[in-house]
Amino acid sequence: MPTFMIFKNQQIVDTIRGADPRKLSEAVKKLAAEADSDGSAASGGFGETSSARWLGAGLPKGYSDVTDQVDVRGLDLLNADSGFGTSRTLFEAAKPSALEAGKGKTKSEDKESGKDWVETDTDEQLMLYIPFQSTLKVHTLHITSLPPKGDDEAPMRPKTVQVYSNRAHVLGFEEAEDLPATQAITLRPQDWDEKTGTAKIELRFVKFQNVSSLVVFVVDGEGSGEKVRVDRLRIIGESGEKRELGKLTKVGDEPGE
Repeated sequence: MPTFMIFKNQQIVDTIRGADPRKLSEAVKKLAAEADSDGSAASGGFGETSSARWLGAGLPKGYSDVTDQVDVRGLDLLNADSGFGTSRTLFEAAKPSALEAGKGKTKSEDKESGKDWVETDTDEQLMLYIPFQSTLKVHTLHITSLPPKGDDEAPMRPKTVQVYSNRAHVLGFEEAEDLPATQAITLRPQDWDEKTGTAKIELRFVKFQNVSSLVVFVVDGEGSGEKVRVDRLRIIGESGEKRELGKLTKVGDEPGE
């Protein structure tokens, strides 16, 4: 018996058993309607998609959101203020609470909903280690930063970001400054979308093949403040072979090494 499986975001969303023209036609119409509703995101616009995970920017053609491949158990975050969110907060599926401000909520209600973002502690630098459950091809990073407007003491958005691939652990700040980054990016004010507070960092794709981990180093912020704020981070690309977590690979076993 022929079986048709419909996938969305790498998950099976429907299964049709048997060659039933009516059911197949209904499935195609449903997919077409969903594609139309997601058209702004698919074509590079900003906003939410129909998937459960919030996205602050559109997906490049041919690539998907692979943030679900982040191994949250291995995340490490340096110089984060403990009064705000943790490393896991950056990968939460929900829309940032800052985008709900002014939509029927009072300021006190917003505060009670929790601080679902990360702020730096002693200065403007932030170091994040991101291990993956599978080997990825990473095309783009989406960084969302939503500091309040009109507040002189508000934290800044990231300006200079350095990305390192396939490191075994988080880097120390002095260590990162001495190592050449896989790619260094300088974000400009116009790179941030006004509605979602998201900037797209397009990586040099050829340098981010077979990626098992990333280190994202926020070097400084845009402005003269003392702290930097990050609300969400999304990984865009292609997922590959699952990694055997915890397995050690011997390096340098050629004769004479």
